Amino acid sequence: MQLINGLIVIALGYLLGALPFGYILVRIRTGKDIRDVHSGRTGGTNAMRAAGKRVGILTGILDILKGYLAVVLAGWLFPGNVWIAVLAPLAAVVGHNYSVFLLKLDKEGRLQFAGGAGGAPVFGGAVGLWYPSFFIILPVAAFIYYFVGYASVTTLSAGVMSILVFAARALLGYSPWEFVLYGVFALILQVWALRPNIRRLLNGTERMHGYRARKKVSPRRSGKRRTSSIRGIAAR
Repeated sequence: MQLINGLIVIALGYLLGALPFGYILVRIRTGKDIRDVHSGRTGGTNAMRAAGKRVGILTGILDILKGYLAVVLAGWLFPGNVWIAVLAPLAAVVGHNYSVFLLKLDKEGRLQFAGGAGGAPVFGGAVGLWYPSFFIILPVAAFIYYFVGYASVTTLSAGVMSILVFAARALLGYSPWEFVLYGVFALILQVWALRPNIRRLLNGTERMHGYRARKKVSPRRSGKRRTSSIRGIAAR
């Protein structure tokens, strides 16, 4: 009976993660199918591209809550059960990346899942396991997004930082080692989902954001302005 109840909690975690908030919000706001926009993912970054900053931020918050609420659900139904507390948010990450609600047939007639890359629910799950991790992982992710400039690296930082945070706490005896495994498996799920982005990172063709993107664009703009000014002077 314990096993069956545990499997039910994990299944609920998956269904919670599978709720495609990015798809729903973009559809309501613009009428577009987010799966046809840029990366085709349903996370906050692609929602921002498809429907603007507000929709992207709201999508991110709701996706964070998926992982967080999966831990809360596990703790409520199985208080003190470390494995259920770890597996429920991991199931939410799987649901987020491969949503059963977004199944469709590809051109060859095969079933195809759609979803995000897992950054937000991984972060939410870490916060659910230990809420102060919010104040560690979020600033690091924001720094990486703005100064490193890659959304994919920002996404991966949630898994990496979860490993580091929970490993440090486990070494100090403040949390169980199973929480470290949460970070490890979460990172594996993220790496698998971000395979195309990782290939582009290695090729140097990944899309850039933040400070580095602005710095890269600004010399071109200033060069254009100088060219226009010279042309204007010559025309006189």
